[in-house]
Amino acid sequence: MHLYESNFVRLHWIVDDFGSLPRESRSRAAGDLPLHLTVLERNPYTTTLRLTYLFEDNENVVADPDLTVRIYHDAGMAEAMGCRRLHIHRALKAFDTGPGGELSRRWVRNSMLNKWLEYCADHGHRFRPAPVPAMRSG
Repeated sequence: MHLYESNFVRLHWIVDDFGSLPRESRSRAAGDLPLHLTVLERNPYTTTLRLTYLFEDNENVVADPDLTVRIYHDAGMAEAMGCRRLHIHRALKAFDTGPGGELSRRWVRNSMLNKWLEYCADHGHRFRPAPVPAMRSG
């Protein structure tokens, strides 16, 4: 559970407010690829999102890492629920999950999320709340 709590803290380093995120957003930081965030589901106590980079591979666009993250607001935890089994990018190959128990796959996914969130924060990625439209008088 400590790892999930750490993921929650680190996710807050790059996301100001989970409740006001637009459905899709992108963070640009100098010296890094754009980081894509998609809100997949919003519930009173949880938010599920997708966090990824998009790489061009020949004529295709490949998401890697491609993490689905569930945020448990009331518990202060964030869990990587799923990710690409085999990574395309060389630096991520150490996190490939082979055969084994579910517990070890969860540990690898969440360790990768933890390190990636720190990397993203260190490089200046931030997701800010969606702007509120100005009220028009009239």
